[in-house]
Amino acid sequence: MSRLTKTLRALSSLMRNPWLLNHVLAADEASWQRRALAHAANRHGLTAHGLPTVPLTLFLPSSGDTVQPFAFREGGSLPTDLALLRGLARSMTACRYFEIGTWRGESAANVAQVAHTVHTLNLSVAEMLAMGQPARYTELHGFFSKDFPNVRHLHGNSATFDLAGLGQPFDLIFIDGDHHYEAVRTDTRRVFEHLVHPRTVVVWHDAARQPGQPRWEVLAGLLAGLPSGAGGQIVQVSNTLCAMYAPTALLAFAPDPLADPVPAFSVHIQPKQ
Repeated sequence: MSRLTKTLRALSSLMRNPWLLNHVLAADEASWQRRALAHAANRHGLTAHGLPTVPLTLFLPSSGDTVQPFAFREGGSLPTDLALLRGLARSMTACRYFEIGTWRGESAANVAQVAHTVHTLNLSVAEMLAMGQPARYTELHGFFSKDFPNVRHLHGNSATFDLAGLGQPFDLIFIDGDHHYEAVRTDTRRVFEHLVHPRTVVVWHDAARQPGQPRWEVLAGLLAGLPSGAGGQIVQVSNTLCAMYAPTALLAFAPDPLADPVPAFSVHIQPKQ
């Protein structure tokens, strides 16, 4: 039986029995889990439940913080993800922030309020149109960040963009571009090669499908791209979708998906005028 025939039969079977897709996805997730564990090679504390976890509250001011703007739209970050970035940037003197993946500019706009400089890299309009994206989609990129004077919008493919040409390392880096294995691996490798200094913190978005549930393909990609000489610690941040590289050791605990839901948070929602 040819590969094409097998593929067509498999698709036909999925159309007749959509519930089979759950088995396909579960098998794929298990495959990425095995790959991530192999890349970790008993390092970084990675287990079948995920990375060691540090509490989000470790990075928040005691009085809390206000995340704004926040659009509550698809494809964005959680409020807790943005609070993490704001907390990290605020803790660094004259923080230089770099991110891959601008989208509506929520993360760049939030960090710009507490960082010294923000560089955000996204595909150019021409590249997005060539991929078949509608013009309106391209217009929404940088919607929230375009008017901040300390935000520099860069355009290009993160796999080939001249990162060394930026001429500086960064204190905080947020990788939130293509979340497929090869793209995460490449972004991670290139960021550590060109933009990281000994105290840089690197954050990967969508390293979890939801807080406490690892997204194994992303974890496999970041572990594969991490330089062998990187001496820091890789952790998951609780209550977020983020994994993080910390250059110094943090007190982390084993992930427990059935732990008590503490701490809880207070959320105030108000339209921004």
